[in-house]
Formats: sequence, structure tokens, C-alpha cells
Amino acid sequence: MEPLPIVTVVGLGKIGLTLAAVFANNSYRVIGADINQEVVESVNQGKSHIKNEPGLEQLVSNAYKKQTLSATVKTSEAVSQSDIIVVIVPVLVDDQNHIDYQYIDLAVQEIAKGIKSGSLVVFETTLPPGTTKNRFGKKIEEISGYRMGEDFYLAYSPERVYSNRIIQDLKVYPKVVGGLDGKSLELATDFYKRALECEIMEVSSLETAEFSKVAECVYRDVNIALANELSMFAEKQNVQMSEIIKASNSQPYSNIHNPGIGVGGHCIPIYPYFFINKGLDQGLTPLSRQINDNMANYAISKVEKEIGELEDKNILILGLSYRENVKETTKSTTLLLIDQLKDKKANAFVNDPLFSNSEIEKFNIKPMSIDASEVSEIDVVILQAFHQEYENLDFKLFNNCKVIIDGRNKLDKNALSKLGITYLGIGNDGNVIQNTND
Repeated sequence: MEPLPIVTVVGLGKIGLTLAAVFANNSYRVIGADINQEVVESVNQGKSHIKNEPGLEQLVSNAYKKQTLSATVKTSEAVSQSDIIVVIVPVLVDDQNHIDYQYIDLAVQEIAKGIKSGSLVVFETTLPPGTTKNRFGKKIEEISGYRMGEDFYLAYSPERVYSNRIIQDLKVYPKVVGGLDGKSLELATDFYKRALECEIMEVSSLETAEFSKVAECVYRDVNIALANELSMFAEKQNVQMSEIIKASNSQPYSNIHNPGIGVGGHCIPIYPYFFINKGLDQGLTPLSRQINDNMANYAISKVEKEIGELEDKNILILGLSYRENVKETTKSTTLLLIDQLKDKKANAFVNDPLFSNSEIEKFNIKPMSIDASEVSEIDVVILQAFHQEYENLDFKLFNNCKVIIDGRNKLDKNALSKLGITYLGIGNDGNVIQNTND
């Protein structure tokens, strides 16, 4: 029996591990490379360190039993055994919103040390256009002595998935693939057809593929900013944004998004800076970032308008996560809310059923259990992430609460009003709407 081709997946985070597990169940032997020893040990025991990702734990277990998935901290060694290397190491922005390549640069150095002639390197990490070739391709050339397009091949295929449905999205969304040259594109296309069994959408260049992913995120950020801007104006006009959205979107060319208290996560609040920092520093893209990041301040101002100064007020934020049902804090609006509440000398607390008290305390904020007697002393509740655990939350426990600001427009105003609590939404100081912005 002919041995299975070997793929190295560099980066075993939520998306990287899922890709590795899918590949390992589709006729490839996969070596996952990660700098985290605990992650490596978990995979080598057939266990997923990623929870709440439907189907992933079973895929990892299946691949472990078939001996098609293993992991290592020695990236260059894994790469030296592989014909295909898939890179999914994060690129973020720092506190000044400058692009931070530190983790992926280290990964590329290790890849370059181990790469063998004829290998295909595919980047899936979201990148500013031109980065695959001009930063990473050239770095591999510099360290390895090989020439891209001659001794090794280079492709870019952006991840386009959504947490809690990654496996499903890999099957449904077309896989956009761009190559350095015709041979690179051919190799990458053949690989993804076999490894994912999904529709392939070939594009003309690496840069086109890179641009397309960032553009997706900019589109969403701009449209959420428009919804937020309209929602603030709707409040001034004393109309309900939820009703407006339903009416407007009944026309097929209108697709107004839903407003919210802010935008978080690895994608939407970060990737627009991949354009902004490369020259798109005027117009809708940077303006949308400002509008969306200002929604936390807007929410706080609504509370102040209702009850006055917040000094010494007890305020509970529901949700440390950036969105519902995901244990992830990257760019969470809660972090902006915490900073503002501290500046206003309020007593801020956070509840999140997905995090332990010690995990919450790492953000220099006091955790509070919904079952604690202290909830009876809370003056204001801010709903930031509508986890499923909050769907049947008994607000009778908050018998001193004066205001609830529903940052996701999910709660029942009438039920809260009967408890004597003032309900404030985002563009909706009343009707409930569905929010899927993050």
C-alpha cells in the first residue's frame, strides 16, 4: 500500500487544529507543529484542546486511532518530512494598531530551516496584500537558499470560517486559492480538492487572494458601522431600528446589518488595519473602525443619561467573550467597557460562564457569579455577549438594578419593565432583534 502524503500544519489553534484533523481524515498524514508543549501533548494523546467546536473532538480522535495525526514543537523537523506545509499562525495588531508579525515570522524562519526541494508552502493566515511573496517567500529564500517558483512553490488560500461551525464552513464555502505561478496554483488546487473535497475558486495571483480576505472583513466592518450610525440616529428620531431593518431589507438590494455595542474577535476589528496601515487611511474603512470602537462609549453615555454619574455605582457586564458562546477575548468590547468604567470610578464586575474566576481576574476585573448575593447590589447590567446561559436569566435576582443596557438587543423589554428596570437597547429601546455581527 502506497504511503500517505505528509502535510505539516504550522499553528494548532482553533482553525489550525481543525484543518489538521480534517486533512488527517481525508487521505493525508498530518504533523501539527506548535510552540505550545501542552497543545502538542494533547494532540498526541488523541485529544482536542479546543472545545465547543462541533465535530472536532471526534475528528482528532479518529485521526489518532488511524495514526494519521501527530504533533511536535519541532517545526523545522516536521517540515523536512513534508511535501506540503500549511501555515495558520496569527497576525494581529498591537496597542497602536500596527501590524504584529512576530509569531508568524518565527514560524517562517523554522519552515525555511527545514524545507526541502519541491515543497509547496500555503499560507492561510489573513495577511496584508503582498506579504506572502514579499515578506515570507523572500525570507524562505534567504534562509534556505532555495528559489520560490523553482525550488519550492508558494500559494495563499485564506481561512474563511466562523467559530463553532468551522468544519461545516470548510465544506460549504468556496476555497479561494492564489499561486505565485501556474505550478504553485496547480499544486495548491490539487491539494485542497483532495484534502477538503470542496469547491475551489482559483484567482489570478497571491495578492488577489490576500486582498479578497481582508476585503470580506472590511465589508462587514463598514456595514456594521453603518448600522450602528443609523441606530444612533434612529434613537434621536424615536423609531425602532429593528423595525427599520425588517422593512428596509424586504427590498432585495438592501442588506442593513444589525447594530450592537461593539465589534470584537480576531477578524473584523483587526484586519481593516491591514489596509489602513498600507495606505487606505482615508474614507470609509478607518471611519468605520472609529464608529464601531466608539459604541462602548456610546452605551456608557446612555446609562449616564439615565441615572447620572457612575462613580461608586455597581455595574455588572455579562460576557467577557467578544461574542456569544465562544471562549475568546480578543478585542472584546468588554475590555473597552472595563476601561471606561474604571475611568468613571464605577465598581465594575464581569460574569462569564465560559471563564473561571481566575481567568477573569487576569483582566484586572472582579468576577461575579449570578448566584452570588452581591447581585442584589448591582445598579446597572450591561449585556455584552449573549451566551446561551443568559437566555433564561432571572432578573428578579437584580432587585436593586435600575438600568439594563442590552448591547445585543436580545432581552425582553416588557419583562424587564415589569420588574421596574429601565431597558436600553442599541437603536432599540424596545423591540428584540437578531444580532449576528461578530
